Amino acid sequence: MTDAESTSGTPVGPALVPEGVDLAAVEARRAELVARYLKPAGERPESAARGVHHIALISSDVEQTIRFYQELLEFPLTEIFENRDYKGSNHFFFDIGHGNLLAFFDFPGLGVGPYAEVLGGLHHIAISVPPDRWAHLKGKLEAAGIAYHEASGSSIYLADPDGARVELISDELLTMYGHDVG
Repeated sequence: MTDAESTSGTPVGPALVPEGVDLAAVEARRAELVARYLKPAGERPESAARGVHHIALISSDVEQTIRFYQELLEFPLTEIFENRDYKGSNHFFFDIGHGNLLAFFDFPGLGVGPYAEVLGGLHHIAISVPPDRWAHLKGKLEAAGIAYHEASGSSIYLADPDGARVELISDELLTMYGHDVG
């Protein structure tokens, strides 16, 4: 199911070209930002961070989320315990490789509503998988009837059961579509 919408209604299709946007001005501004702020790799200071500990999202249904991430995408569930800040809420984690975790909370009784893309919110999570696993997972998505959009032969965009966008990318870490981004 390529170039489709997920069952949650979250678009997973190709990029749009916005009306009324001066693309030449956007490109000029990008070039200005690159010139001002982007230092060559050898001139950049070392990051103060040592990596992503976890990214936390909200789940409407713990078991549904586990089935999606562990059973479909093959990211092992590593832990589940009560959320320290909200009694009765679960905090659970999936291994997404390289010492990184994808975490979820459910908030029973809170009525958080459906996923919404908002300024300052989540656009998507890009998770690197080796090319052979990428092809394997693509086949699983097709067999399960999960809508996705494939881009550049190395990215699959899909929505999780709550509408959060996930990208499965077969590029190596610190590269994207043939560009060094690290």
